[in-house]
Amino acid sequence: MHRVALSSLLVGAAMLAGTPVQAQVQATPGPPSAGGTADGVPFDIPYGTSINLETAKKLVAAVEAEAARHRWKMNIAVVDTHGDLVQFSRMDGAQLASIGIAQGKARTAARYRRESRVFYNAFETGHPYVATLDPTLVASPGGWPLIEGGQLIGAIGCSGGTGDQDAAACKAGADLVK
Repeated sequence: MHRVALSSLLVGAAMLAGTPVQAQVQATPGPPSAGGTADGVPFDIPYGTSINLETAKKLVAAVEAEAARHRWKMNIAVVDTHGDLVQFSRMDGAQLASIGIAQGKARTAARYRRESRVFYNAFETGHPYVATLDPTLVASPGGWPLIEGGQLIGAIGCSGGTGDQDAAACKAGADLVK
């Protein structure tokens, strides 16, 4: 009660003395910038016929060979255009937690038609909205879309090493698809 009376008294005294009293006004921030609107859609890769089992097995073998050269123990998942599993391999000694991560990276690359590292980079550069896009999205290097003849046929995902190791191993498989 005394504080209210004292501040009212001070304001009144300042007004009588001719001293201007300024009210504190908080500035309201404007809406965020739209950042421009580009023509076309990024990563607009048409869907093709999904990868078959024979091709998926070849990709997994290429990744296993690349990983073995570097002593990496990988979980390797190949998915179709919908992100559903076609082929999976867990190399001896690969960590169990990476089974679901490899599948998630492949699913992310297939469903969004881009390398899973794109989401990692967005998140790391201050765009946390990435976490709100899809609860199954994996924003980590190591998921590659498989593009054959300019069309998406599936994706491959690896997990078990560092993100860069996962990406390098999986790229060995993705590079087989032309």
